[in-house]
Amino acid sequence: MASSFSRRRVLSLVAGATVLTASIRAEAALTTPKAAPVLRIGGHITEHNEGDEAVFDMAGLEALGTRSFATSTPWTDGVATWEGVLLADLMDAVGASGTTIRATALNDYVADVPMRGLREEGAILAMRRDGRPMPISNKGPLFILYPFDDNRDLQQQSVYMRCAWQIARLDIL
Repeated sequence: MASSFSRRRVLSLVAGATVLTASIRAEAALTTPKAAPVLRIGGHITEHNEGDEAVFDMAGLEALGTRSFATSTPWTDGVATWEGVLLADLMDAVGASGTTIRATALNDYVADVPMRGLREEGAILAMRRDGRPMPISNKGPLFILYPFDDNRDLQQQSVYMRCAWQIARLDIL
């Protein structure tokens, strides 16, 4: 009788955990953008909200949480404070499973960003410079950027080539 009770209890706990996991998963699902989309993500992803893509407006990106750092860049004057979504967090949110992020800008410029090292290197998809949204005319609305001043190892051409502005699309390869 004791083993029958234990089995029922274990099955009940497993069923409860399954329901809880499903509930958490449903809450974490991507929402449909309410404003104009600024980013589309395709390729090897498991989370979708429009066909086989993950589509984000600015509010959807911000809902993932933002980070900021102050750094100089080869393309701007002086040190600025950049704020945006960690690329690693964005990749987690869409269930990315690849080795490369192919970033495409509004002008069709393409940059390949390795998935490996994203979190450690601190790459962000910047949405604001010095607290203000970036217009298209000034590298916006989205700019892949690294904290160059915090890590001298990032100050090299191979990393600079990953930084692209006016990002409109990411494809996970």
